[in-house]
Amino acid sequence: MNVLELSEQEIGRRQSLQELRNMGIDPYPAAEYPTNAFSTDIKEEFKDDEEREVVIAGRMMSRRVMGKASFVEIQDSKGRIQVYITRDDICPGENKDLYNNVFKRLLDIGDFIGVKGKVFRTQTGEISVHAAELTLLSKSLKPLPIVKYKDGVAYDKFDDPELRYRQRYVDLVVNDGVKDTFLQRATVLRTLRRVLDEAGYTEVETPTLQMIAGGASARPFITHFNALDQDMYMRIATELYLKRLIVGGFEGVYEIGKNFRNEGMDRNHNPEFTCMELYVQYKDYNWMMSFTEKLLETICIAVNGKPEREIDGNIVSFKAPYRRLPILEAIEEKTGFDCNGKSEEEIRDFCKSKGMDVDETMGKGKLIDELFGEFCEGTFIQPTFITDYPVEMSPLTKMHRSKPGLTERFELMVNGKELANAYSELNDPIDQEERFVEQMRLADKGDDEAMIIDQDFLRALQYGMPPTSGIGIGIDRLVMLMTGKTFIQEVLFFPQMKPEKKMPQSSVAEWAEIGVGEDWVPVLRKAGFNLISNIKDEKAQGLQQKIGDIVKKYKLELQKPSVDDIAKWIEAANK
Repeated sequence: MNVLELSEQEIGRRQSLQELRNMGIDPYPAAEYPTNAFSTDIKEEFKDDEEREVVIAGRMMSRRVMGKASFVEIQDSKGRIQVYITRDDICPGENKDLYNNVFKRLLDIGDFIGVKGKVFRTQTGEISVHAAELTLLSKSLKPLPIVKYKDGVAYDKFDDPELRYRQRYVDLVVNDGVKDTFLQRATVLRTLRRVLDEAGYTEVETPTLQMIAGGASARPFITHFNALDQDMYMRIATELYLKRLIVGGFEGVYEIGKNFRNEGMDRNHNPEFTCMELYVQYKDYNWMMSFTEKLLETICIAVNGKPEREIDGNIVSFKAPYRRLPILEAIEEKTGFDCNGKSEEEIRDFCKSKGMDVDETMGKGKLIDELFGEFCEGTFIQPTFITDYPVEMSPLTKMHRSKPGLTERFELMVNGKELANAYSELNDPIDQEERFVEQMRLADKGDDEAMIIDQDFLRALQYGMPPTSGIGIGIDRLVMLMTGKTFIQEVLFFPQMKPEKKMPQSSVAEWAEIGVGEDWVPVLRKAGFNLISNIKDEKAQGLQQKIGDIVKKYKLELQKPSVDDIAKWIEAANK
């Protein structure tokens, strides 16, 4: 890396790194460092009348040097603890370099250190570790954005959302509560698995690369399988493969895995997301509603200690039971328009009368979906099962046993967003084939989210699938609800991001065309001249002075160009 690409602090840390190596200290030792305690455990287990020796390790987050004694704060994987370090304790012999040079001068905030010592309580009452040995475990070359306070004002806060999501590793280190969110996410998944396993259902894995993007209505990502010389799809759902396993004789199967939908990104959507899908034989959507209520109540208690959670200023209760409301009744309740018995054209006309952006490619189901999304979805704050969707909206769902034209399907709405989607699964292979054909008709009209016919899935159904209920739950949204977060990016370690913006720069070749040597391009950039056009209005002597200051500051072994040479650069830049 060119030294001009580094900040002064980074240059200083690299110089310290070299000094450490010159002293014979490995800044990145390979040997195991056998810790035996964590910060939080030490504090919880401390007894004033007990002398305890510990070995701890972590990142140095603060340091107060007071001559021959110092205090540092170490952050390990569970929390922080203070360490008391004295020169004569860690340097009992004549050589005091470990304290005077290594600790005081060559170590930096962010470095990983190991400490062996005894636990004690300071005069101010803080439980700490009195160091007897100090070991450098890893040198940090970039400074952490540690928050500093002056006159009640915070400086160097790491709170820019784009930086936080892009550099999650820094976010986790310096911002309180971020790590806790992801530990709560782990609790959600652990509890979900426990409930499903205890119910006797089997966790399975199905293909991520699929010949046909089936099981949902969504635009897929396309990739190329070189060995088969064939385009394939990143899966948009696990549904059709899991149903094949029900055909094969499993009582209940579930999968927690990644799905990929080539659609937009916003506070509620990430193109790569985690979903849990569950299928259980001999059950229907009524059973699944009851099961889901109990599942979510159990998860909320595991994460929050109670069945309620504050979200966006609302107290949302996950305590069963939840309200059950047919979708057409929900639309009528919010708009006064009854979709029952209405034709596609009548529904489209109503949508247009409400100023909605609809077109001829949208079938009846899509129009009803748009109506619900526009006027209803955001109004359901408490958990609500929206049930009995029209058949046009539900190509994989069993027809309703008593309501012609409707299906046995529900979506669970919480805090104004869909959390789960579930069916009494369609197991009539002839009906299923007709539904697929209708989906292809919609695709021909221009609906790029319509399903493709999966002939192998139809073949599996022809061997016979028992009555089955299935559900899909969006894990990322579930974690948002259970942790009270309003942005999906807050519950994903590494959400999808737009490419980093880079400062526009003229290339080395472009600089060469006006006579600037390759060695001088980084110097000009460091001086603030990223584009050739930036030097057009410069005076040759002034530009020489600016780049000369860079050469001097960074001790570069470069011969400063003459004023005449620089004048030629400027002249060429103006042509």
